[in-house]
Amino acid sequence: MDNHQETAPVASAIDVYRHRLDHLSAEGRQLRTALASDSGGATNLQALRVWQRECAATVGQLSGGSKAHWLSRAFSTALLVPIADGGSVSVVTIIDRLLSVLDSAGRSLADAITPPSPGSDSPPPARPRFTFVENAALRSGLERAYLDGQDALSRSEFATALMTFCSVIETVLTDALERVELDALAQHAPPPGPIVGWPFATRIAIAERAGLISQGCARLPLAAREYRERSEAGDVSSDGSITAREAKLASDVLHVILRDLAPGR
Repeated sequence: MDNHQETAPVASAIDVYRHRLDHLSAEGRQLRTALASDSGGATNLQALRVWQRECAATVGQLSGGSKAHWLSRAFSTALLVPIADGGSVSVVTIIDRLLSVLDSAGRSLADAITPPSPGSDSPPPARPRFTFVENAALRSGLERAYLDGQDALSRSEFATALMTFCSVIETVLTDALERVELDALAQHAPPPGPIVGWPFATRIAIAERAGLISQGCARLPLAAREYRERSEAGDVSSDGSITAREAKLASDVLHVILRDLAPGR
């Protein structure tokens, strides 16, 4: 199979998401105009709630259900815009923030399929790390998150690096678990509810029991295993309690899991 045949389905899947993002952005701009002139209209407010749910669903798909994914964090932040005087957040402000999140998601997808310019001195792209992930748009987000984590590690931003690596681990494990038959997973005593709602440590344990990954996650430090709790507690980018060793261990474990899930790469 030539490179065009391999990349065509990926580009097609990404185009579907880009079209969806464009549609949501257009709807958001229309809502912004309507609510700017009538912020208390019941019909407009109901339309806003529906639009926000659709945005949340799309963000959830693109981020693989990980709350620590950069796109999920941006979406959550957009809904919690701080007001200096303690007043309420205007719906127009929220819409503007969500439109910015949708724009960032669209640019990320566009970057995933933009070929290098002719005559560019850039080195050839590295071999894709996430080919085993079926969702093409999710692959793009994972690649970006992986590079963001490595950049943070090189800048000694250890908390950000650890959180990012753990987000990638959680996302690829969720993707792998979701492709296992429910009857097969039931043999390993999973908790009730959808996989995206399971605790991080539970997803690791079930993936190990199901033979999807080895015991590499045993090396994860406690700070990594509790990364979701830290993330939900607030901004951790300045958390000085995360050490270089802990961030590096999270990176090492991620590479082990990638080898487990794609042994032939």
